[in-house]
Amino acid sequence: MPVLILIAFLIVAAVTVGSWLQFTERQAVDTVHTVGSSAADRVDVEAVVQSVDAAGRELVLRVWVTPRGTLGEANGAAPVADLSLQTSGATVNDLEFAAHERLATSDVHVALTGGSISDYPFDTYETDIAFRAQLGGKQVPVRMLFSNADTLFSVSAEPAPSRQDAVVALELARSGSLLVFAVFMMVVMWALTAAVLIGAWYLTTSSEGVVWPGFAWMAATLFALAAFRNTAPGTPPIGCVLDWFAFLWAETIIALCLITVVITGVNKALHRDAPPT
Repeated sequence: MPVLILIAFLIVAAVTVGSWLQFTERQAVDTVHTVGSSAADRVDVEAVVQSVDAAGRELVLRVWVTPRGTLGEANGAAPVADLSLQTSGATVNDLEFAAHERLATSDVHVALTGGSISDYPFDTYETDIAFRAQLGGKQVPVRMLFSNADTLFSVSAEPAPSRQDAVVALELARSGSLLVFAVFMMVVMWALTAAVLIGAWYLTTSSEGVVWPGFAWMAATLFALAAFRNTAPGTPPIGCVLDWFAFLWAETIIALCLITVVITGVNKALHRDAPPT
């Protein structure tokens, strides 16, 4: 009974901590940062991070544009004049909308600076997002509503002071759930490596010869770790922190253990089966 009570307590504690972490991460994803002007006649830009490509060092930003007040018609569905939305230098292209035509969503690519994907899962990146609007050739106020929809990254936004433009500085890091899973993977890799080391020590010090089930288990662990490593979210490249902290060492140690056990087992079997002289 004491053991069952302890197990039940640990399960409840784990579920409670997990629920709190999930709620905190969900709140961060649902957070909307408001930057820019609050004038009645303005252009609202809703910018949502759809995905972050760390290998390509860019993010995809989905943009909805809505002219407010006298700048729009049909409840903001179309601008009253030609609308030009100029972006920051990190953004690949500007946006152009014709007068009296329905506004559609657009995806823009934003370049990332700093950091390196080889630091996975501890890599961080930075970028700036800015929007400046001109309606009929005249600059108009802009308000940006920024949020993040990529669950693999957490984004912190720092608004920059501006009168009519909307400018925000972003810092991107791996999400808490991804970081926990990556650390868990490293712990599991080292735990399996320790298990193989103990098994290899037993097989090499015992008097038994070739133990085929032991060989099969070690070989299966060797290849299973490679498949397990490939399940890491975000498709990290070979040579990242995950590899140098755990995976590559685990594979090397397990392979050496397997070779050592095979050589030792065969040698013992040959000596045992050799005819007495």
